[in-house]
Amino acid sequence: MSALLAGTLGLASCELDEYNPSGGDATIESFDVWEGLETYCYSPLAEQLYSVYDFLSVAEGGTDLWLTPGGNKDYARQLIYYEGLTTNTNAVNKLFKQAYSCIASCNAVINNAETTQGGTEEAKKTLVAEAKTLRAFYNLLLVTYYGPVTLSQEDISVGEINTTPVRNTVEEFYTSITTDLKEAAADLGVEPYQGNYGRVTKKTALGLLARAYAQGAGEGLSENGTSYWQRAREVAEDIINNASAYNVYLYDDVADLWAQENNRNNPEALFIVSGRDANSEAFNYVNYNNNLFMYTMCNPYKCADIYTQADNQNYYLGRVNTNSLAPTKYAVDVFDASWDKRWENTFMTAFGLYSMNEAGWVGPYQARCITINPVLQKKYGMGEQFVGQKIYPYLDLATSPSSYGGNQYYPTGVWPKGDHSGNTANLITDVKNPYVIDYPVAADDDRFCIVLSKEDKTAEEKAQSIYFTVNINDLFDGDQYKEGQFDGTNSYQLYPSLIKFNWCYNGSWTSNLQRKTGDMMVMRTAEVYLIAAEACQQLGDAAAAGRYLKPLRDRAARPGMTAPALDNPTEDDILDEYAREMAGEFNRWALLKRHHKLGERLQKYNSRAAQYFDESIHYCRPVSYDFLQQIENADVYGDNGYGTTPTKGY
Repeated sequence: MSALLAGTLGLASCELDEYNPSGGDATIESFDVWEGLETYCYSPLAEQLYSVYDFLSVAEGGTDLWLTPGGNKDYARQLIYYEGLTTNTNAVNKLFKQAYSCIASCNAVINNAETTQGGTEEAKKTLVAEAKTLRAFYNLLLVTYYGPVTLSQEDISVGEINTTPVRNTVEEFYTSITTDLKEAAADLGVEPYQGNYGRVTKKTALGLLARAYAQGAGEGLSENGTSYWQRAREVAEDIINNASAYNVYLYDDVADLWAQENNRNNPEALFIVSGRDANSEAFNYVNYNNNLFMYTMCNPYKCADIYTQADNQNYYLGRVNTNSLAPTKYAVDVFDASWDKRWENTFMTAFGLYSMNEAGWVGPYQARCITINPVLQKKYGMGEQFVGQKIYPYLDLATSPSSYGGNQYYPTGVWPKGDHSGNTANLITDVKNPYVIDYPVAADDDRFCIVLSKEDKTAEEKAQSIYFTVNINDLFDGDQYKEGQFDGTNSYQLYPSLIKFNWCYNGSWTSNLQRKTGDMMVMRTAEVYLIAAEACQQLGDAAAAGRYLKPLRDRAARPGMTAPALDNPTEDDILDEYAREMAGEFNRWALLKRHHKLGERLQKYNSRAAQYFDESIHYCRPVSYDFLQQIENADVYGDNGYGTTPTKGY
């Protein structure tokens, strides 16, 4: 809270020698202390924003993409459905504080660079540019989600207390953000400071500049008489046209983007929150455990008699027992899985067991089979011809003790379809991602217990499959998930599961099955192509928009297939393409806000949220309750219209 108040009010914060790695009475005039303070500016990214559920629920919740599933209908309903959303709703309260928490530190780095003793001028220039990039990023979060709040220029060395803060305009925010990012881009190098890929670089500043212009364009802003949409297009096109000069990369195959071996330091990332590695000494001091996957994955153990692996001992999926974020019917239907590999690279819909031939913790191959008896056959709708047959493991896992993170679990390979020998020499070892199951799953594929089918199948068609088949459409009642049994099983608690935050490779696990440690991409190259297309469409150049979407669609096409042409996309086409490419990546609410489409899209695709959504209020999240309690002019400052103060405050 002291850091928050320093950022918003100019209050003094923590002692500066908190950031002094050598202790003693060193101050910010020492380069080592100043450099340590700059490093601290990154802390909210790994410790909160991109590792726990709060920001994800704010950035993706309350949109056309996400619901709560049938078994957990009221979890975080304030953010998913706007039911009871107020100033003390935990996630928005925390995000407000987290965004402000390091702005004062960024300001201190920037304001005190010239008086800092030691270090090289080049190092100082780079670190100031990093601080400007981070300050702009945090300010963009604030103005995007909270509107015209306070643009802080104070730093933690200021001792004067101002308990009557004043709001800035949205235009003042964006002027500050774009100025910071342009200055940072000019001073940052292509390679990160000290070779640490978790630090921002020139491409980070440019990518965020394109994002900021696009977001500000939704506010109707212009710069020197030029619309922000035009500026967004110019910056995005510069990044795309000069990709090699900026070390910007776009994978040719979307499957490589999400391959497990490419998680660390992914070349498509423009901005990375680097996870700690259980096989590296970095594990000892980076405070970063990520639990996002357990919110976005369903738990197939809800059907425990056919999927027999208990969730608290699942070394493949992890302990996926929170189950709170499920895709809307729109999010499912927007994918044409007949050609688009982004479907299975986004959502897991086939669930199989695993063996551990080497470790033997859960049994070798033959011990991990499930025999289909008459009870299972009747309950789950497989044909009578499968009684007495077995469902076999899908993949094999190895284990190894790590130096810093407990045991590691990672695939040695996938068992070949139809090969029941259990001979590890036959394993398919070139699997890019063990959570990506090739679409469609063949009816006779006996490596899966449960398959959620995108295509509706009749009971007779389901009986042709050896696994339990659930039509995804049958999970819905209208546009919401059903709340109880509809087929005599617990299938109502299943759903297509977002896998972008689940990792299974050597170095990605902690000793807690609810925590993993992979890298998170805050921004990646594909978003720049989407911004370019979005800006072109808004500027009336739909043909150019189609050209920028084409590389993303082409790389998603299945082998031997061509992505359908989208030559002159409409605004809705752009929003649909964002959904296919970036579902779950912390941008949907902001995207719909800048197009002023939240209410319209909720009416179409999320009726429960539409029931509570108020156009006059909900385009800004509520101002932090904790912040309002700390200032003297809360009634004047306002809470953005959520009823705890007399007015919005703007």
